[in-house]
Amino acid sequence: MDRQSTGKADLLIELFNRVRSNELVFGVALSVLVGVIAGFGAVVFWQAIKWLNWLFFYGGSRALPFLGDYYVIVLPAVGGLLVGLIIRYLASEVKGEGPPEVMEAYALRAGRIRWQVTPVKILASALSIGSGGSVGREGPIVHIGASAGSSIGQLFHLNEEWVKTLLLCGAAGGISATFNAPLAGIIFALEVVAGNFINPRFGYIVISSVSANIIAKIFLFSEAHPTSFSLPEYSIVNYAELVPYALLGVLVGGCGILFVRFFYRTENFFNRLQIPTWLKPAIGGLAVGIIGFFFPEIFGVGYGMHFDASGSLIPFGALDQALTEDLALSTLTALLFLKILATSITLGSGGSGGVFAPSLFIGAMLGGIFGYGLHALLPDMTASYGAYALVGMGAFFAVVVRGPITAIIILFELTMRYTLILPLMISVVVATILGRMFTPESIYSERLLKKGINIREIVQGNPMKEISVSQIMSRNFPTVDLNMPIDELSDKLKKSGHHGFPVLDENGNLAGVVTVTDLVSAMQRGSTENMTVADIATRNPKVAYPDQTLHDVMVIIGSDVGRIPVVERGNPQKLLGVLRRHNIVSAYTRAMTSRK
Repeated sequence: MDRQSTGKADLLIELFNRVRSNELVFGVALSVLVGVIAGFGAVVFWQAIKWLNWLFFYGGSRALPFLGDYYVIVLPAVGGLLVGLIIRYLASEVKGEGPPEVMEAYALRAGRIRWQVTPVKILASALSIGSGGSVGREGPIVHIGASAGSSIGQLFHLNEEWVKTLLLCGAAGGISATFNAPLAGIIFALEVVAGNFINPRFGYIVISSVSANIIAKIFLFSEAHPTSFSLPEYSIVNYAELVPYALLGVLVGGCGILFVRFFYRTENFFNRLQIPTWLKPAIGGLAVGIIGFFFPEIFGVGYGMHFDASGSLIPFGALDQALTEDLALSTLTALLFLKILATSITLGSGGSGGVFAPSLFIGAMLGGIFGYGLHALLPDMTASYGAYALVGMGAFFAVVVRGPITAIIILFELTMRYTLILPLMISVVVATILGRMFTPESIYSERLLKKGINIREIVQGNPMKEISVSQIMSRNFPTVDLNMPIDELSDKLKKSGHHGFPVLDENGNLAGVVTVTDLVSAMQRGSTENMTVADIATRNPKVAYPDQTLHDVMVIIGSDVGRIPVVERGNPQKLLGVLRRHNIVSAYTRAMTSRK
């Protein structure tokens, strides 16, 4: 390297050191960087969806002419198969909606998300949506932005509070860029992801959201198309109309609760199917394809430009048509139920995508039905059904994700008008209160609760930092030998009820772990005759140490491991016990109960 190049490098290093020594300047620089990355992440994600949507629907109509109009049935199945393989072999975290994983990382893993999640989430969710999966792009963009922010924090070896702040910066930037709604991005990050509006680094989240929004305005939006939706101007007819808007809130609240319950029952159905996990999204996709053959409006996000079932480019979706009052009552009703079914199948079977857009879609259809009937009865006293569709859209989102302030702000930013702000606030508040009366969980926190994580109580404090591994580990957990035949392992798994064991070598030292998944995979590959545990065990497994806290273990290892060998810190081959998911959940539950 010549002297001139060396001098430039030294100058850059000196400049970086000066910036880093000033926390304010460094924080602003990082928040701008995260916002720009989140903004470009949204741009890349949008473009990937558009290209894959063209490839599947336009390309599919020409590649599969022998199927005629039925070709659309196989498109979501192919997309689901590809998504299942991506989740199986690249990153299991990209399965599902996105925000629950971000909330878990923020609350339990010091804001840490693997950097690989960003590109893999873009690919998996774009495939789901582009092939016709009935999911949204907003949840994945939150995951993408948050992953980018977390990765930046880890790259610079920042402390936990900074990593968590940059995660929130990325989440805010994702929503800001998606909807051209910077305020909504900020509120969503604090209200839904962090669960707390008080944040000492609030200013950095604002900067990141604005930075992402600037990128979106340049590449995604224009003065002619400033929002994602077609939004006519609606207003309240008279103040007596606030009463039916309150009634709409009651209706939306009840339907929101039913949607979340049906959503998870559908997921439980797919979980019980005795088939490879990576194949389930393809089966779900086939079911969605059948629904979409009759009602193609349920394909994809449901609004904006897309390719339809004939492979033609359409500038609007059914959600846009509900807001502009271009749908008949029968169509509104059919799409309400079919969107609930299609979204539950897509995500319940293991697809990748969000519930943000489906919630808006379902709420618009429900509000449209209510407004259609009300306006027919009282035409001179009520607004037309498009106004109720708009309010229902916000209220349904609020009750499903438990983000009432986010819902109000995002609808205001989308319309930039106050004309429906009072009806919107009333419906949102009534729907949210009703939802909380029957269940305190959102569709996101319900997923975490199923894993034993009560995100609402964790916000109040983290007991995981107070419990050590040695306090709760199972000390006499059964083990197996490396040379144990596969048949004996199968019998031992069945008789014990355990899903895996530590594996010991001939000297009694830890040699690996073996699980039911390892056994099933071996059986699917062919005959297991003459095979031993040594042939299928996972060598060099992740381990925990007795002096670690549960918080430390979950930050390093994550929460998806069913059992973790506990070893001596000075002798990692000496097995002391096993830390099981059951141990962690029980200890956490006891700690939280003792606080009440």
